[in-house]
Amino acid sequence: MKTNAALLDAGAVALSSLCLLHCLALPLLAAALPLFGAWAEAEWVHWVFISMALPLTAFALWRAHRQHALPAMAWLGAALGLALLLAGALEFPSHDSETAVTVTGSLMLAATHVWNARRRHRQC
Repeated sequence: MKTNAALLDAGAVALSSLCLLHCLALPLLAAALPLFGAWAEAEWVHWVFISMALPLTAFALWRAHRQHALPAMAWLGAALGLALLLAGALEFPSHDSETAVTVTGSLMLAATHVWNARRRHRQC
């Protein structure tokens, strides 16, 4: 059971890392390779990341909460991270802030999962 929880957190961190790669590295590669440029600008990519991040985060934190109650800050960090990912996908507050908002949300979400994994490891 602990191995499954560790895999969930690791998967969530990996997903956040892919999101960061998409946001930060692909625009640089877009200048060199037109194929990457088309993928970097594809709006559906944001929705794919969100559709994977939401259930994975919810399940990982719910499972951790069942074992040992999570503090409100863990839920708040995850919710805020997911909300920022959604805001970035919706280009809120503007198209110009999309990358900054999405990267911030991805980092918050990854930090919450890393914190959860460390917390679980200390309780073992």
